[in-house]
Amino acid sequence: MIDYILIIDARGLTKDRWIMDQMTTSFDWEKLYVLPHYVLDEVKSHPLTREAYITDIGCFHQAHNHFRERPTGCDTYIFIYCAGGAGWVQTKDNERIRITERQFIFIPAGIPHAYGADDENPWTIYWFHLSGTQIADFLLLLDAEASPSLVILPARDETKFLELYHQCYDLLSSKSYSLVHLVEVSQTIRYLLSFVISIAARREDSKSQGHIEKAIRYLSEHLESSVTLDDIGRHVQVSKQHLNFMFKQSTGYSPVDYYLRMKIQRAGQMLDLSNASIKEISTMLGFKDPYYFSRLFKKMNGCSPSEYRNQPKG
Repeated sequence: MIDYILIIDARGLTKDRWIMDQMTTSFDWEKLYVLPHYVLDEVKSHPLTREAYITDIGCFHQAHNHFRERPTGCDTYIFIYCAGGAGWVQTKDNERIRITERQFIFIPAGIPHAYGADDENPWTIYWFHLSGTQIADFLLLLDAEASPSLVILPARDETKFLELYHQCYDLLSSKSYSLVHLVEVSQTIRYLLSFVISIAARREDSKSQGHIEKAIRYLSEHLESSVTLDDIGRHVQVSKQHLNFMFKQSTGYSPVDYYLRMKIQRAGQMLDLSNASIKEISTMLGFKDPYYFSRLFKKMNGCSPSEYRNQPKG
C-alpha cells in the first residue's frame, strides 16, 4: 500500500482531484492515471485525438468514505460506472441520484455536483474524465448535455464495456508516449461511448415501441369512429408532443396521418369484400363527408374508390 500519493492533473489543479493518504482516506487505491502536461498538449492539438480524449481514468474498489464535491463543476465530462455496491450523485438542484450495480452515470462539464459511496455498501467504480470537441455531441444523444444522465448496463453488456475500459487504461498507463496508441485510445473511447449510448437507445426504443403498439391497437379498435390526438395521448398516457415524435421516428407519419391511412386501408378491404356503396363505406369509417373520403382515398392510393373497386385483384 502506498503511504502517500498526491495526484496533480494535467492543468496543475489539485482541489478537484484525488488525494490518497492512509491517514485521511479508508478506501483502497487500485487504478489511477492522469495525463501529464506534455501528453495532454499533444492530444489537444492532434486532429485524430482532439475531438475525444481521456484526461483521467481510474478504478476504486469498495471505496469506503469516498466523497467528492465540486460546487462550480468540473472542466471535463465525468463518467462513472458502478460495478458493485452503491453510491450517489447529487446535482445542482440538490437532487440525489442513487447509483447501484451496473449503472453508468454521465456528469456534464461545468455542472455543480457531488458524489460519494454508500456508507454501508460502498461502490466499486470505473471512472474517467473526458474532454474534446465531440463529447457534448455524444451527450446530446442521451439528452444529458445539461444534467446527469443514468444508464443501466445489462449484465450481458458489462464484459464488453470493461474490456473497452481496460484497453484504454492499459494503453494510457503503459504507452501514452506513443501517438499511435493515443489515437487508439481516442477511437476506443468513442466506441465505448457509442456502445453505452446504443444501450440507452435500445431501452428507450423498447419503451417507445410499446407505446406505439398500444396506440395502434387503440386506433385499430376505433376505425369506425373519430379519434383525436388528445384521445390517443390519454390512452397511451404520454404527451401529444412525445407521441408525435415517437410515431414519426417509427413509422414516418404522425398519429393522425397513420390513423387516416389505417382507415383508407380498411376502406380498400371493404371495397374488395363487400357490396356496400362508397358513401356507406365512408360513413362506416367515420367520415362525415364522402367527397373528402374519396379525395383522401385517391391521394393515398392513386385512384378513386370506384376505380379501385373495378381493378381485378388476386
